[in-house]
Amino acid sequence: MVAFSTVLFFGTTFVAVGLVLLLVWFALQKIQAKELPEVATQPVEPSNLFRDESISSISIWSKLLERFDFVELMKRHMEQADLNWSIGRVTMSMLLTGTVILVILVKGDWLPGWANAAIAYASSLLPYFYILRRRKQRLMKFEAGFPDTLDSLARALRAGHPFAVALDLVASEAEVPVSTELRRAAIEGNFGTSWQQALEHLSSRVPLLEVNMFAAAVQLHSRTGGKLSEVLGTLSEGMRESLALKGEIRAIASHGKFTGMVLTVLPAVIALVMGVVNPSYLAVLFTNEYGKYLLGASLICLVAAHFVIRRIVDIKV
Repeated sequence: MVAFSTVLFFGTTFVAVGLVLLLVWFALQKIQAKELPEVATQPVEPSNLFRDESISSISIWSKLLERFDFVELMKRHMEQADLNWSIGRVTMSMLLTGTVILVILVKGDWLPGWANAAIAYASSLLPYFYILRRRKQRLMKFEAGFPDTLDSLARALRAGHPFAVALDLVASEAEVPVSTELRRAAIEGNFGTSWQQALEHLSSRVPLLEVNMFAAAVQLHSRTGGKLSEVLGTLSEGMRESLALKGEIRAIASHGKFTGMVLTVLPAVIALVMGVVNPSYLAVLFTNEYGKYLLGASLICLVAAHFVIRRIVDIKV
């Protein structure tokens, strides 16, 4: 769910601020191009060890975004989605998308003003929904490959390797994104911070129950001792059973999701066919003032009903 502060912010500023800031950005780029002298430098390869923590390259936009709490939420979501984008880039794309859609709708004059604003606002959230979707897919992929990684880690521990060495070996053999996150945790634990903080950072980057259980097991073992390999083996077995149960639930829920998709698309398809077969039958919706209100309300209700159906069939395990 998008935070309320995000909804309030983008709902009130995506029309005016988007166009103004684009003009300011182009002006600043031209000024900097004239002032900076050309210097011959060697090409530098980008490093994957560091992320761009700046909110935006535009100082005005950066200072404005710093006043809102949703910036940290967006940063965390982009980190979990493995996107090295700046907050300014995402918010600018959201404002630009909403502004373009609003201009098209207003120029077409197909819907009333409130419907144009609602559709443009929903369109402005598409870049953020892309981030959330990519984050969800990455977490699902991590969840599917994590049990096998724990088995490999348990075998490495039984072979006599220390935990730090075993984690580094497993990270080099695992698949993305498990290898990426475990390698980052291994680097933090060996060189940057303590293992407790490294595992806490891993849990924050990968907000899964399985990762939290793994971090808790390792931290408990470091304090009390015991056979960590047996604990990890039992933990991986429980994860596989949980994944099997989630797969069955997704298979059952997919029927409801497909039904919701059909019910959402079917009215639009029928309207398109009627527009080709008998254009005058639906022309009243575009020419009459009340017809525009009905058309706008029907589109909003269709979209809302689609998300309601998906929410109903989205069963959490």
